[in-house]
Amino acid sequence: MFNTTVKDLLNEALEERTDLFLIDFTISSEQAVNIIIDGDNGVKVDDCIFISRAIEHNIDREEHDFSLEVASAGAAAPLTLPRQFKRNIGRTLEVRTQTENIEAELIDVSDEGIELTWKAREPKPVGKGKVTVVKNAKIAFNNIVEAKVVIKF
Repeated sequence: MFNTTVKDLLNEALEERTDLFLIDFTISSEQAVNIIIDGDNGVKVDDCIFISRAIEHNIDREEHDFSLEVASAGAAAPLTLPRQFKRNIGRTLEVRTQTENIEAELIDVSDEGIELTWKAREPKPVGKGKVTVVKNAKIAFNNIVEAKVVIKF
């Protein structure tokens, strides 16, 4: 009953704020509610407060003893949803598949996957030395083991 109530209140809040979306949601056996959200324009403290209040203010504390934590996905968290990838077009990602690791710029996102571009040094076709070439790769979402934004300072 408690779990259903929390899920319904969370869904209502996310329907009201369509710029926010759910990344992770858990309720422990001790009724510790943990919610991780992301947003099309990032997540501010006010966004976390909005979700928290939408839940906390609509559950009777006399009836249910629970803890509630609402947080953003964070800059170092892996990208898991296509919506997150779209928000990061133009940024450098570190993408791990079953066969390779690629650090490249995200240039496009489709319903099926992502497209990356990067420069690599390869041997010249004729003669000694190396030449810089531009490479592109299209990777389907189901082939991505993990993808993270590379944070540069």
